Amino acid sequence: MFQQILIILIFIGAAIYLGRLAYRSFQAKNACESGCGKCGALDLQKIENDLKVKGL
Repeated sequence: MFQQILIILIFIGAAIYLGRLAYRSFQAKNACESGCGKCGALDLQKIENDLKVKGL
């Protein structure tokens, strides 16, 4: 009985995690859909301005 409850909880957790990933991919605020920062949709001008403000 305990093992079945544990499996059900793991399955529900995985379903929530995948649902959250899918939801976030559709709710992206910029051109990059995943939000991981690995693609070329970076705002280099903003990064450069932030570095200038910090004095780097």
